[in-house]
Amino acid sequence: MFRTELPQPNDIRTEIRNAYRADEEEAVARLIEAARLSPEQTARVQDRAYQLVARVRKADNGKSGIDALLHEYELSSKEGVILMCLAEALLRVPDAVTADKLIQDKLFDANWQSHLGHSDSFFVNASTWGLMLTGKVIKFGKAEKADPGRLLKRMIGRSGEPVIRKAFNHAMRIMGRQFVMGRTIDEASVRAKANEEKGYRYSYDMLGEAARTMEDADRYYRAYEDAIHDIGRVAKGRGPINSPGISVKLSAIHPRYDFANYERVVTELTPRLKQLALLAKKYDIGFTVDAEEANRLDLSLDVIGDVFADPDLSGWEGYGLAVQAYQKRAYHVLEWLADLSTKVGRKMMVRLVKGAYWDTEVKFSQENGFDGYPCFTRKASTDVSYLACAKLMLSRRDAFYCQFASHNAHTVASILEMAGNDRTFEFQRLHGMGEALYEQIVDKAGENVPCRIYAPVGSHEDLLAYLVRRLLENGANTSFVNRIQDEQLPIEEMIADPVEKMAALPRKAHPKIPAPVDLYGAGRVNSRGIDLTDTNKLLPLNEKLAAMQGKTWNATPLIDGKLVSGTPIDVMNPAKLGEKVGDLVQATEADVEAAIVAAVKGYDAWNATSGADRAVALRRLGDLLEDHMDEFIAICQREA
Repeated sequence: MFRTELPQPNDIRTEIRNAYRADEEEAVARLIEAARLSPEQTARVQDRAYQLVARVRKADNGKSGIDALLHEYELSSKEGVILMCLAEALLRVPDAVTADKLIQDKLFDANWQSHLGHSDSFFVNASTWGLMLTGKVIKFGKAEKADPGRLLKRMIGRSGEPVIRKAFNHAMRIMGRQFVMGRTIDEASVRAKANEEKGYRYSYDMLGEAARTMEDADRYYRAYEDAIHDIGRVAKGRGPINSPGISVKLSAIHPRYDFANYERVVTELTPRLKQLALLAKKYDIGFTVDAEEANRLDLSLDVIGDVFADPDLSGWEGYGLAVQAYQKRAYHVLEWLADLSTKVGRKMMVRLVKGAYWDTEVKFSQENGFDGYPCFTRKASTDVSYLACAKLMLSRRDAFYCQFASHNAHTVASILEMAGNDRTFEFQRLHGMGEALYEQIVDKAGENVPCRIYAPVGSHEDLLAYLVRRLLENGANTSFVNRIQDEQLPIEEMIADPVEKMAALPRKAHPKIPAPVDLYGAGRVNSRGIDLTDTNKLLPLNEKLAAMQGKTWNATPLIDGKLVSGTPIDVMNPAKLGEKVGDLVQATEADVEAAIVAAVKGYDAWNATSGADRAVALRRLGDLLEDHMDEFIAICQREA
């Protein structure tokens, strides 16, 4: 099954693999104990968090830009969903005609006027005016048939949607400026100066998603090289902590960055990542490997670990990665990273995030019928995991330069409490979000802790995937970013301790998010799949397939419950011509006729069979297919 043997895991890597889709009840229970603070500490956290939120609600800049937009157009509203769908779809539509029809379909019935004036933010109200005007113009065009002015109708029909399409694209650029720091590093650096003087730092992310071809990967690679040169010139030797840094996605610099291509990824991607890291070392700036989907984590640790341990990077402590707290493996990943840092004898920069792919992870697991989820199903559980991970990181500052990315006031207050008087760490926030919260943190008269801004760089055409992730992550009405703007919501409710909340719940998993196997309810079991990125599933499968290596099978027509005799022919493995897969008896014309007669004869009996009995038969067939899954995989593998 593998061309080469997978590396043997140490004890901590085994724990990481065991935690991939671990039982949520057990996982959360362990993290509750790891995250728990003393009653005195908990009281101080609550008081500090309350003050942070109260000041945010008083601050004018807390009601501007993206924070206000996410609250006004939350994803529980029809307009919020339409806004995200249209933003995503328009950038994918290849032709103008389809784009115009899409605008008509999406904007026609939306009640944009109801949002006008609800926000104090000029940005939100300007967006609403544009959407309301767009909706009205298209509504008039759609009702043309009732208008007697035929000439006027034709004029609006011809010019309305293209004009609106152009206006919407312009609105996307305005929105892009709120989310994106600049089109280039130079442009972003100029814009960053004012905030840097306040105590902020920057980490630049080059917009653009996974490479599909090597040509894509080469283009992204060159973009990263250019960006590192540009950042290095701006940094002027200030070192990785005080300089702006860069974030790199492994999926952008290799088109086959997945577990199925393990050998190729390790041999091709590792040296590419190393060369970028060496370039960052040359300028002595921060270099962070971004977190991506859960099914790439195990593979990414091998690549990231190999580069970190390379002797050519010795003497430089700017190399790091992002760890997602919503994954059940996060705590063990940090234990492994601390162990790796100790062995190498060099600190690693670690950015702790909550995670931006939750919807994808849940849906992917459900569709494939996996044993469980790689992430927690309750937001509060993610918060508990984050606090447990933060506590671990702060206890291992000999191994990590700690970077905490969060817009949650309770999380921020907890980290400040855990850190005590040792402020050798930093917070991080997204560009365009959380300004009012972090003004209090970086202020020398306040907490006096530096904050690094994660700032995307690129054109608005590349904004799509990033924008959708941010909206999904922060636009839901459970998001702290969304809720902090809602002055009807009591502050005490916002800053409730997630540790105590989860400890009080008898069931840790979300009751409305069933396990993938139970997706369809008690009446129907979901079909079972195998996660081919889960080594704990893959290695036993590999052993079973190896045990069937010399086995052969017989395929014979079955008619009216009886096997048909005939002269068998050999079926050979097309990839290994000397290997016999089995014997095949081919059906004759007479066999086909006999099968039709048998089917006609059995029709009345099957037609009289109740739906419930048919369902039992079909489910029995499904069970048999799943019970013999390993064998079918072996046949497919050798026969194809």
